[in-house]
Amino acid sequence: MERSYLIRNAEHILTMDDHRTELFGADILVSGGKIRAIGPKLSQPEAEVIDATGCVVTPGLVNTHHHLFQTLTRAVPAAQDALLFGWLQTLYPIWERFGPAEMRSSAMIGLAELALSGCSLTSDHLYLFPNGSRLDDTIEAAAEVGLRFHPTRGAMSIGVSQGGLPPDNLVEDEAAILDDCIRVIDTFHDPSEGSMLRVGIAPCSPFSVSRELMRDAALLARDKRVMLHTHLAENAEDIAYSEANFGCRPGQYAEDLGWTGDDVWHAHCVKLDDSEVALFARTGTGVAHCPCSNCRLGSGIAPVRGMRDAGVKVGLGVDGSASNDGSNLVAEARQAMLLQRVSQGADAMSAREALEIATRGGADVLGRPDCGRLAHGKRADVAIWDVSGIDSAGSWDPAALLLAGPMRVKHLLVEGRQVVRDGQMPHLDLPALVARQRQLTEGLMA
Repeated sequence: MERSYLIRNAEHILTMDDHRTELFGADILVSGGKIRAIGPKLSQPEAEVIDATGCVVTPGLVNTHHHLFQTLTRAVPAAQDALLFGWLQTLYPIWERFGPAEMRSSAMIGLAELALSGCSLTSDHLYLFPNGSRLDDTIEAAAEVGLRFHPTRGAMSIGVSQGGLPPDNLVEDEAAILDDCIRVIDTFHDPSEGSMLRVGIAPCSPFSVSRELMRDAALLARDKRVMLHTHLAENAEDIAYSEANFGCRPGQYAEDLGWTGDDVWHAHCVKLDDSEVALFARTGTGVAHCPCSNCRLGSGIAPVRGMRDAGVKVGLGVDGSASNDGSNLVAEARQAMLLQRVSQGADAMSAREALEIATRGGADVLGRPDCGRLAHGKRADVAIWDVSGIDSAGSWDPAALLLAGPMRVKHLLVEGRQVVRDGQMPHLDLPALVARQRQLTEGLMA
């Protein structure tokens, strides 16, 4: 029988429901993986009580873009100060040495770090499969950590000898890529409401796959009714490559190949122009905004204010831990807010709007209206933040978490199961996972 929880006496609840309701001194009743009630003085005798005194409660955060395999290659010296293309060319030879053990360990660490930052639902973009690695490795890790997961079967098919960026021994045959996409969708994809696991198709980028694979991937995704994901318009190099090789900007390239629509989301989109923003708004195409990675690689500031005002769906992504170099989603939300302010003015984005992008916004990008908001009948993905500590001391508005608040969650429920309890993950041996990660890192360094 599913355990029931009564989250009692929350100082402030930011529901992110359709009316953006905020409640004070209220309770939340959770059972069967769903939110059953929100309001004052709720009662359920058999429910386990979670005392939320001195806490702000939000929906679990949603991460719309990650490369979990990269947590084994944080702060690589030769890549620390490189732009995107040079950064990739430095790291490809290291990633070539990965296998299933590296993939699984790296995913476990990244997923645990996300959970501790309040994330309940994450996507992942795995686009290289050396030495027998499979998407299955990260799917197993997510099940063990307990997060709601939306992995995408990525791919690279155009190596350096054919004018692409990746080395030839990291690319795959395009027929084999499509066959494995079918395998993982048929094996793992669950389209039902409340699903813990959905699978998408995600050719890596316009500079690492062919036009034919992009088109065939779109056709397959529509046939299988799964979502599409890739990188797009990430920096000036990306735009120049598109114009030189395809004779058009990335937005036009995407539209020509069937890569717009409410079943598509693109990562970064730093360099979208006004016409491309309008295209995305008109077609319902989503964007994964990755502010820390964009800063780290010097890619620029995505026009998120313009996208939001135009009606584009925008979520947040921590991106890979080799370009962030972490997986803290609440820190990502703060960075998103600050970047829009530094580029557009102090009133360009409020703390609450940035939190909305990190919750409801990301859920909408991933096609999950059952997540990202706290309302009756929605999934019980709940983050509880202790605002009684030093991080919030002196704050006049504890609900403005991104201005003055903790970077680590106190409790996290995913599908009504407690994944983080009192800032810890008792179902995982984190010291052993960290030790294993260090051992694998040292092996790669050697």
